[in-house]
Formats: sequence, C-alpha cells, structure tokens
Amino acid sequence: MRTLTSGRELVVDGTWSMEDGDACVILSGVDRKEQPDGKLRSLLFAWHRASWYGAKVEELKIGIQTCLKLTPLIAVDYLSSPAPVRLLKITWTPRLLLLMRMAKAIREMLIQGWFAPDFAEWSEERRAWRGAFPEAASEAKTRFEELLGEAEQHGVSEAIQWLSWAVEEILATDQEAGAIWRSIGASSGEGVLRRKGSDESEWLIAIGLEKDMLPFRAALQLTEPSDGAGWRLRPALQSREGGAWIPLGGRHPSGEEPIPDEWLPLLEEKLAKEESKWLAALPHLEEEAGGKLRFSLTEQEAWAFLEHDSIALLEAGIPVLLPAWWEAVRSRKLRLKAKMKSSVGSSGESLFGLDQIVQFDWKLALGDVDLTEGEFLRMAEENRRLFRVGDEWVHLDPQDAEQIKLWLKRVGKRKGLSFRDVLEMHLRGGAELDAFDDPEHSLRAEVELNEHLAMWLEQLQHVSQMPPASPPDWFKGELRPYQQQGMSWLLFLRKFGLGGILADDMGLGKTIQFMAYLAYVKEREKGANGPSLLICPTSVIGNWEKELKRFAPSLRVLLHYGSKRLKGEELAAEAREADLVITSYSLAQLDEEDLGLIAWNALCLDEAQNIKNVYTKQSGAIRRLPARHRIALTGTPMENRLTELWSIYDFVNPGYLGSLNDFRRAIVTPIERTRDKELIEGLQRWVKPFMLRRVKKDPLIQLSLPDKIESKSYMTLTAEQGALYENIVSDLMEKLDKLDMMQRRGLILATLTKLKQLCDHPALLLKEKGEEAWRTERSAKMARLLEMCEEIAAEGERCLIFTQYVEMGEQIQTMLENGLGMPVPYLHGGVPKAKRDEMIAAFQSEEERRCAFVLSLKAGGTGLNLTAANHVFHFDRWWNPAVENQATDRAFRIGQKKQVQVHKFITLGTLEEKIDEMIESKQSLSEQVVTGSENWITELSSEELKELFTLREGWLKG
Repeated sequence: MRTLTSGRELVVDGTWSMEDGDACVILSGVDRKEQPDGKLRSLLFAWHRASWYGAKVEELKIGIQTCLKLTPLIAVDYLSSPAPVRLLKITWTPRLLLLMRMAKAIREMLIQGWFAPDFAEWSEERRAWRGAFPEAASEAKTRFEELLGEAEQHGVSEAIQWLSWAVEEILATDQEAGAIWRSIGASSGEGVLRRKGSDESEWLIAIGLEKDMLPFRAALQLTEPSDGAGWRLRPALQSREGGAWIPLGGRHPSGEEPIPDEWLPLLEEKLAKEESKWLAALPHLEEEAGGKLRFSLTEQEAWAFLEHDSIALLEAGIPVLLPAWWEAVRSRKLRLKAKMKSSVGSSGESLFGLDQIVQFDWKLALGDVDLTEGEFLRMAEENRRLFRVGDEWVHLDPQDAEQIKLWLKRVGKRKGLSFRDVLEMHLRGGAELDAFDDPEHSLRAEVELNEHLAMWLEQLQHVSQMPPASPPDWFKGELRPYQQQGMSWLLFLRKFGLGGILADDMGLGKTIQFMAYLAYVKEREKGANGPSLLICPTSVIGNWEKELKRFAPSLRVLLHYGSKRLKGEELAAEAREADLVITSYSLAQLDEEDLGLIAWNALCLDEAQNIKNVYTKQSGAIRRLPARHRIALTGTPMENRLTELWSIYDFVNPGYLGSLNDFRRAIVTPIERTRDKELIEGLQRWVKPFMLRRVKKDPLIQLSLPDKIESKSYMTLTAEQGALYENIVSDLMEKLDKLDMMQRRGLILATLTKLKQLCDHPALLLKEKGEEAWRTERSAKMARLLEMCEEIAAEGERCLIFTQYVEMGEQIQTMLENGLGMPVPYLHGGVPKAKRDEMIAAFQSEEERRCAFVLSLKAGGTGLNLTAANHVFHFDRWWNPAVENQATDRAFRIGQKKQVQVHKFITLGTLEEKIDEMIESKQSLSEQVVTGSENWITELSSEELKELFTLREGWLKG
C-alpha cells in the first residue's frame, strides 16, 4: 500500500468493491508514494483483535498502489470502531466516513438480529438478506434507509449488498451457525421453492422463520391400484399435533375420513397453495387445460413418481406419502436362484463327490417373491417396472432384466450344477456366474437346498450330529469322545466322496483318529478297494510304525522307504497285499511314477503343511496320485498366507476353492488389502465343512482330557547313525569278556553314553564342530523337534526341552532360534543365578515373544516354576522315571492352567526303545532297580547286554 504521512498524519480512503467476484472493502492511501509492505496494515490494525492485528487482512496491488482488502465481516467490525496506532493522526475521506456509518448500522443489525431472507432477491444460485427491523427499532430502520440512499449518491451503491455478504460470511466461518442453516435449508428446500415463484409467507414458514398458524399440514400421497382404479395422487391432511394422515378424495374435502369442522374454512386456500407448489416441482404432471395437477397416473408415471418425483418434492420441502412397501421393494436386487430338485440327495448312501451334477430348476427372486423362468420372461417382455405377484409388489429394473435374459440365453439352459458349485453358492451366500465379457455385469446366483441336502450339510457342519461310528473290536485303542467324532467325520466324508482336513491341536490325537478310520474301513469294506497310502515326514515314519503296531496290529503295513525299496510292478503287487503303505514326502516325488500305478483307497498326508507351496515339484507329484479318498492331517493348516490354505484344500478336494488365480483375485487380494469382515466370514463358511479343528481350550475337549498327557515320539536312525551304532556295539562285545570287573563296568557305561549321544546326533558323539556338521538332516530327533516346535509356536504356546548334554543343548538352542525367529534361552549348570532369574522371568512373561526354553536335565530338574509352558520334551532319556518326572513338574505344577503334554523321544531299534520297554513292563526289574541309577545295566550278563545293545533289524532307514 502507498500512503501519505505528514509527520504522524495519515489520509485513508475506502470503497466497496467486488474484487474478482468477492465482496470486500478496499482501503488505500490518498497519495501514490511507495511504502514498505505491511506498513499501513501494521499502522491501521495495531489494536484490532478480530483480524488478529491485521494478520487476516490481505494486501493487494491495484495498478501501482498497494491496498488493503477487508472481507465484509472484518470491514463491519473494523470500520464501526477503527483501532489504529494510538499516536497516529488519521484523516478518513468522506466516502470512507460514509462506509463507517454504514458499518456501525450493519453491526447493530447483526448483533440485534434485525435481518431476514430477502424473498425478492433469493434464488437457488445465490442467497440474499435484507434488514428486518421490529416496530420498536423504527429509528434505526430510518437511519439505515437514509444511509443506503447516501451510498447511491456517493457511487458506492454496491454497498447495499454489504449486509447480505456479512451474513453469508458468518454462515461460512461460524461452524455452529452454518450447520444450523444447512439443516434448515436441507429440510425446507428454500432455493427450489423460491425459484418456482412460491408465496413469501409459505416460504418463510418452510424455512422456519415464521410460524404456520394453520391447525393442519398437507402432503401429496400416491395410492396403488385397487377396486379397478389405477395409480392415483391425492392430498392428505395431518393435525399440526401429529397423528394419522387423513386422505382426501381429490381437490375437495370429501375424503375417506371425517375432517374437523374448524379446518374446513381454511382448507380451500391451503390446498390451492399446495397445488401450486406441487405443479412448480412437477410441471410434467400438469393437466392439458393448465393450472391443475393430474391426479391419475399411468404405471410408468407411478414408477417415475416413486423413483424420481417424490425425491424432487422432498427436496422442495413438500411432504410426500408413498406406499409402505416401496422402500423395501426399490432396494431388492433381482437374483438368480438354483432350486434343488426334491430327489437330489434322497439316497443317503450315494457317493456323488464334488463333480457330481446336481439337478435343479432356475428361479428368479425379488425379495421374498420367487418367479419361474416363464413368469420372468413374460414380465420382461411387457417392459413394465411394477408388478403385483400375489399379495406382493415387485419392481423390475430393465437393465437387470436384460442381463438376466442374456444370461438365460447364453448359459442358463444347462439344467445341472456340480455339487462343488452348489456348496460354494450356499456357503458364500451366492456365487458369480460368468456370463458377460464385462466383469461389472457379472451375476450372482444363489442356491436353495432341498430338505435332504439341507440336513446333510447341517450334519457336515456340526460333527456332533453325524451318525457315530466305532472302530472294530480288534482295535486296541480307546477313543475319547471327540476322537470318535473325528473318525466318524472322516467316514462321513468318505461315504460321499469328499476329502477332509483334520486340523486338531497338537496332542489331541490326529494319529489315532486316522488309525481308527483305517481299521473301520478294513473291517467294513474287507479290503476290496485296495491299499491306502500315508505320506509323512521322514522323522515320523518310525512313530507311525510303532503306533500302528500298538493300536491296530491287524493292519498289514508296508514301508516304502530306504535304498532297497520296491519299484514298479513289484511294489504294486506287494501293496495289493497290504492295508497301508507308508512313505515320505521326498520319496513321493521321486517315486511318483511307481506310486501312480496304484489306485489308492485313501491317501493321507501327515503334517500336510508340507505341501503348502503349490508350486513345488513335491506338491505337484502328490496331487497327481490317484485316490478314492483324500485326507490331510495338520495342526497348522495355514501358517502365513491364504494361498497355503488353498493348496491343502486343493489336495483334499481338487477344484473346491476354484483355480489359484481365481482364488487370489476374488479372495486373497481383497482380504489382504481391506481385511473386509464380510469377505472373511464368507471364506470361513466356505472352508468350514471340510476342516475339523478342535483346540485343547475348548470346554468339551477339556472335559475328556487328563491334566497331563504323556506320549512317545519314535524316530529312526539314519544310515550314518546305524553304521556308527553297529560299530560301537561290535567293539563292546569284542572287548567285554577280556576285561576285569571294574574295567568291564567302565566300558559298559562309556558305551551307554556313546550310544545315547549317537541317537541324539552323530556330531555329538564325534565331537564335530560347525554348522555343516550339525545339519538337522543327520538326526531324525533334531528334525522332528524343529517341526513340533514350529507347530507349538504357530499355536502361541510354549515348551521346555530337556537334554543331558551341554553341547546338545547349545545346538538345539541355535537350531530353534534360527528356525523360529525368536530368542531361545538355554539354562545349564554354568549359568549364573542373576542370568538364570532373567531367563525365567522373560519366559514366564506374556509380553515377551517366546516359545522354547532349553534346559539341562540336572540344572533344570528342580527348583524352577515354568508354568508358561504346556509342552515338555525329553530329547534324550534319563533311565530314572523319578528324575524325568521331576523335570516335567517344572511345567506341571500349581499355577498351570492348561493341559501339559509330555513328549518322550525314543530312537527305534536302539537301546532307547529296549530300555523304555523294560521300564514300561517292569520285566526282570524291580521298582527299586528301575528308579535307581543306570548302574544296573553293568550287572547284566554278556548275552543280556548283547540283546540290549544290538540294533534291531528293520528300523534302520537308508
């Protein structure tokens, strides 16, 4: 701004302006002398708080002169009471003095509320406000009118709009005032009413600035056809106090309900005003003669009134009454529905499988109204929007109708769906049917199950409702209630040619449930359907052999493993004589051609997460094996990604979740991106029927479990371990009879230690160092421990691992830290007390991310409370049950709120298995001997030692 200062004197001019369409007051200096930026603003607004001392005042250039731009509201506030630097002498020009007088008047009007909407100038595009003085403020009204006259004479006639712009600025900047006005405007439709030339009094009533003194209000009502009459419009009245609406017969007060006498004198004028508003909003419904609303409507016009005209009336602040069913009907989307024929599923013994074609009829549904294909096509041909079907009104969208017609023409002629389609459509609440090139026009179809299928699916989803099955008498195990249900579930699926995933928590007995299933199949089907195949990790092959011999000795088991395993027709011939063939994941890939020659009765994957990566050769080879029934056993069906879940499902029921690309597009990507709750719940419903998962914390499971579950995990020696084992035993037997008593005892104990170390890991015996020497593949115990700890970590549980050897504990610690990706403490005799206490506190803390705690048997056997763990592993055996139990009690003690599972690792065919059998049976050993030290072994004869130490044939895996 440029200003003229004479000493401390400043001359300032001002004018009303519409700068770039914005109303404002411009202040400027009289001269054109250059002044520093912000100088005049700091002088004039030094004490003006409302503008934050000039911060809200904009500087701008007009020509070469710098000016100040004041918004209408800031100008009202400032010019009514200027607040410049106090020692500055200011001279205001006459024009600016006039604006100051106007500002004072407008400020008083704003404070007193002496303003109202200007009906004459108001439009939908722009609001306008005028002075509205009460009778008591007649002098103020006169002064303001005189000021407006002076403004005209002095060339600031635009300042007449100053009040309007000031009010608008209040509505724009004051949050509360703006919200109130927007609410009024939305409910009254003031812009539309004014634009259509409404009566001012009616308009002011509509926006709430005047009170309606009539005892009733009016609405326009649409009535549906009845008694031969078509769609009609009619007025309806309601008391100002509320209550029921009273419909009128037409423009006259001869309605269906009596009208209060006091309303009658007011009715004709009110209805005339209302009709003019209706016509203003709906000019297309004006009668040809003009001036009147057409009350009789065609069906098409009735639909247009429901869909569009009623909204236009509401936006204009006019009450509308529509049929009660309209809101529900308008939101109904036309849906395809496959209605199963009543005969489908009636034969409970039929084996249909997922690819079986299920017969059905196509129906079309609108809400609760079902249409046959013929009824729909007739309606679509008539090109009508509204139909009455029975007692229900339906709305048919022409675009939807065209899509359905196209779909019926291109796809809908097929009269069968696969059972897979039926399940997906039912469980997910519908499925997309690709009938259009444009994915936006894809249709969703639903399925309506008949009574038989509905009952079947109810049984499948609630295992307790399935027909119970029991294993034969020759099965040696006793099933807990939930285990019997699991076996029954597998057999139920088998009957219908459907695979399943048994995904119980670790320790709940997936192994015994599958063995009971095999026993039942052998007993009932008499082996006529060929052998079954079990594929499992190498580390648990021996465990399966041992458990099968224990619980189902009548099952003929063939092991397909080792360098001398059978091939081709020899394998097929031997397999035909067996009930179960057992092999490993790696061999299933290597021997795919040989295994593929056999039609397997059942194909079961133990630790099925091994095929979670669908792209591996191993996974592909296993999927290609032929089998009547497919079963997956896993405690962790999905570890990280949804595609892992797809991979296992595609094994048990190929194609059930669609192709992997479709599954990614429709499920994985949307869920990972948005975590959409509805989509997640739909996936859960989809997968639930073919996965049975029970967890230990379920109340029903807890009731049938003891507080402590002890189980033995049997491993086999590798070829390397077997060769070393036999060399050690051979050396012992060669020297045994050549030594005196003391030397003999020493050699036996040394050999005992060597063999125990060898069973743990060859590197422990050979004193080897380095990562390569301690490879997990050299020890089945190490491999199995890692697998089980990974499952425990996935469940969010914790475990203790006991070993006698310090070096073994260190290697287990390293392996688990690398495999689990979290800290694994190791407590042994060399750990100081402070460090020991820190380890225990971290492991017991729920906030710390922990899974495993490795302990030496002696250091961790007493004095510890580690109840955060509910799994205990005895990696190597201390042949004193009391010592082992004492270690177990670190977790199984007061404060433990979960069932504790104790896992004892035993190497098959070795002295570990033989001594375990002796302790179990107490044969030839008294309780005192068993609970003593290992010295009793040194007292055995050479023949007894040979029997104890010699490796049993058949347990060595090459």
